[in-house]
Amino acid sequence: MTIRTVSTNGVAVIEIARPEKKNALTAAMYTAMAEAILAADADASVRALLIMGQPGIFTSGNDLEDFMQRPPAGADSPVIRFMTALSECGKPVVAAVTGGAVGIGTTMLLHCDLVYVSDEARLAMPFVSLGLVPEYASSLLVPQLIGHAKATELLLLGEPFNGERAVEMGIANAVLPAAEVVNHARRMAERFNTLPPGAVREGKALMRRGQRALVKETMEAERTLFGQRLRGPEAQEAFQAFFQKRKPDFSKF
Repeated sequence: MTIRTVSTNGVAVIEIARPEKKNALTAAMYTAMAEAILAADADASVRALLIMGQPGIFTSGNDLEDFMQRPPAGADSPVIRFMTALSECGKPVVAAVTGGAVGIGTTMLLHCDLVYVSDEARLAMPFVSLGLVPEYASSLLVPQLIGHAKATELLLLGEPFNGERAVEMGIANAVLPAAEVVNHARRMAERFNTLPPGAVREGKALMRRGQRALVKETMEAERTLFGQRLRGPEAQEAFQAFFQKRKPDFSKF
């Protein structure tokens, strides 16, 4: 299994468990996560969700080989189904991030409600360096959080950042020693067991109401451009360079 799920004490845990591939996400894994989120959201015994990776790695993003073999082909593609399920989840979603979080490993955190990262965390959104564009409404949400200039560093230059920076930006709630992240995140998720679930759901909905339509619109615009660029020459050069273990050459574009 590459996605493990279990529900205990009111918390539905979704664990990315493919450490031999740095938790790189395949289409099948996206499908499993989408189904797990939808099931947890519909389960009255679940009060919160917890998304976590393995020690030292949250996720390295898309499995590029699988991604190129099964590129997103529309709103029903596994990655889009996952994005929609998470962004529209009515219950609180907590994320526990240890180690690396690359690409969608970072952008999915923008759609979680509580995020706890380790002091070893390394986050990055290197879409443009792959000839692509930002995804998962990051082109909207990151500039909103930190302003256009700083967002340019992260989204266009693809500069990585650590857990402390994630907290400063408002992406994460706190930085903790790596060994403490998961247990702390679980404790925070379990706090929702003592709160009225209807009020929690409606409170979350109100907090996200002001930009729900804009987030959805941005995700759709990004998806269209992402798909176009995925088939374009810059992305092809970037992916070929990755598989050939060389630096891409964009001088001819």
